[in-house]
Amino acid sequence: MKILMENLRALQDLEFQNHNRLSENEKQIQTLREKIPNQILGHYDRLMARGKKGLAAVRNQVCTGCHMRVPVGTITTIMHGTDIQLCENCGRYLYIPQDEPVYVGRATENSKPAVPKAMKGKKKALVHGS
Repeated sequence: MKILMENLRALQDLEFQNHNRLSENEKQIQTLREKIPNQILGHYDRLMARGKKGLAAVRNQVCTGCHMRVPVGTITTIMHGTDIQLCENCGRYLYIPQDEPVYVGRATENSKPAVPKAMKGKKKALVHGS
């Protein structure tokens, strides 16, 4: 999957780099397109037809395409390279840049779940009222 994403990134770089599509880049673009499955390429092309990039980097757990937070499970799947992932909000293919440090927060053993302020008073009433 990592090779597929690298091919998609290279394709996007070539297509956005040169809007006139010179013949020298056309051969590279065609070679990359042959390496990408039709289903993935079709989704990528639909985004490109709308003037959007087909891929977006994940930085600080946020999609750089739509600036929405990416779920931890999605980031983990991307990191492991087991499957390609789409942003749930904008539909772009997601990747993590090689130079990007990834911090996925975990709950520690001593941490307690946060109790909403509205529930704090009611929680005591429920405990004492029973």
